[in-house]
Amino acid sequence: MDDTGEKYRAPALEKGLDIIELLADHGEGMTQGEVAKALNRSQSEIYRMLSTLVRRGYVSRTPAGDRYTLSLKMFTISQRHSPIGRVIEAALPMMRAVTRKAWQSCHLGMESNGDIVIVASAESPGNWGLALRSGTVVGLWNTGTGRVLAAFRSNEEVDGLIAIHRRAIGEPELDRAEFNSHLDRIRRVGYERMPSATTIGVTNISFPIFGPSGEIAAALSCPYLKRVDDHVVPSEAEIVKMYGEMAAELTTLYCGGTPYKRETEK
Repeated sequence: MDDTGEKYRAPALEKGLDIIELLADHGEGMTQGEVAKALNRSQSEIYRMLSTLVRRGYVSRTPAGDRYTLSLKMFTISQRHSPIGRVIEAALPMMRAVTRKAWQSCHLGMESNGDIVIVASAESPGNWGLALRSGTVVGLWNTGTGRVLAAFRSNEEVDGLIAIHRRAIGEPELDRAEFNSHLDRIRRVGYERMPSATTIGVTNISFPIFGPSGEIAAALSCPYLKRVDDHVVPSEAEIVKMYGEMAAELTTLYCGGTPYKRETEK
């Protein structure tokens, strides 16, 4: 940590956050002594912190009174303004700013009960472009957005996603071996770059956006159209870099920092 970070540290707050994060990993609860030992703190300072957290409602004591667990207060607070809602709000101006530089449209897609839904989009500033409307449902295995949302899950999670997925308009029958091959490739390179399986002349470029625990939260996609006239615009390689950087920035925004890296292949 740099000097500025050290100067403005709040040790008491950090102790409280350490306790909350520790209890989040122990659903069965922990005793005061176990918390003190895990955090390498004295029993007295942990007692004061736990007492405060209990009083404020963030931590609960078990009926027997010997163990501490997280309450639902943090969950309740988080629902007042959904983190992914904040990401969408923050993403839209960023998406518009990048499209003005890229001369390419983009959209944000999420999985909802097996459907791949476009939740936000920004149009190209030119006279023409390809943009998907918010609320559009697209394919799982034949789109960059769908493949990226599937790739960064465990194999069991992919099985569950396929089981509840309802094919979008025009989505073909699933070829599982081919789909798995695409997912493996995306996991290796970190994003999808594919000729559109729905429209001729379009290249789908899709990047993952991760949540705080390393789970896939959304996919940022650009339906890239190559210009052949005299107007100079960023190249496809430059587009990949621009949208990749924006996806990384949105991941940082959603996570409040670097996400925990989760294993996707079991």
